[in-house]
Amino acid sequence: MLKKLLQSVALGLLAALILLLAVPSLRSKVMPDFSSPTAENFDNVELSFNAAVRRAAPAVVNIYSRQYTENDRTKLSTQGLGSGVIVSKKGYIITNYHVIANADQIVVALQDGRVAAAQLVGTDRRTDIAVLRIQMNDLPVIPLNPNYKPKVGDVVLAIGNPYNLGQTTTFGIISAVGRSSINAGSRQDFIQTDAAINKGNSGGALVNTRGELVGINTASFQQGSDLETYGISFAIPYSLANKIMQKIIADGRVIRGYIGIDGQDINSLASRLSGNEHLGGIVVLGVDPNSPAAKAGFEPQDIILKIDGKKISGRQSVMDIVTNLRPGTTVDVEIVRHGKKMTLPVTVSEDPRG
Repeated sequence: MLKKLLQSVALGLLAALILLLAVPSLRSKVMPDFSSPTAENFDNVELSFNAAVRRAAPAVVNIYSRQYTENDRTKLSTQGLGSGVIVSKKGYIITNYHVIANADQIVVALQDGRVAAAQLVGTDRRTDIAVLRIQMNDLPVIPLNPNYKPKVGDVVLAIGNPYNLGQTTTFGIISAVGRSSINAGSRQDFIQTDAAINKGNSGGALVNTRGELVGINTASFQQGSDLETYGISFAIPYSLANKIMQKIIADGRVIRGYIGIDGQDINSLASRLSGNEHLGGIVVLGVDPNSPAAKAGFEPQDIILKIDGKKISGRQSVMDIVTNLRPGTTVDVEIVRHGKKMTLPVTVSEDPRG
């Protein structure tokens, strides 16, 4: 039966090949003809990100930070330049803190030629985010898609004002996500890309091929280290930047929850040895003696599994959950100590580190 079926398939393929050879007009309907550069089907495979740039670029602004001159407090001089992204019709702009640090006046220039002095709403040094606001009508707003999740290999475009040359777009892919640091001690959650980010690009937009905001460009590896490298740049994920912006708008600053533990992810081998029961948990390495965790009775070598009923998935998820809790909130933390599960109630305080 199988032999007859294979014979029928072979005869069918042979007949189709003979028909294509005998009737040339059928070939163009089966396969594209790239023999002529002016062929219509060649135009159909043209690769361009023009549509994405046209959607996103009007909402990417140039930012100039100005300071009073040392000898004459009546005169302002431009000390820094960068970029920013309009994310709301109300005039809110996200940029980097280091773009406007120590500025006495902040000037925003739109791509349509309009210029305005910006109000500083608030800053967060830990994430290098600053929120500005301008009062203007008919503001362009960058396309936002809260459902988009950056993935390694996604094509991205960096839009900004490098070296004050004027708005420029560079191209690359997402090389990595969840990068924990570019400076020693930083626990930032960066997107790594090979799209060029130069001085002046900071605070600009990293967008996908639909022109939707992926992140806020923040640094190249050269800016964060002494190494001479190329193709390694970083952006703050939009989800994090938006979360920080909402907190700044609500409170004028970022209020973070804090319990005072230092932990380490449980590696896959240790997890397997425990029957995967502790998969995603973290081992407590240290407890701040004056922290809520110390008052709640946490000890080194405790294994944290859940916080406020939410199963954790590593140290980063613990940080995300805790920092989003309002100070004064009491939550139950499920732990394993010496092989036994137990629950410790802990009252969250405000992070003293800001």
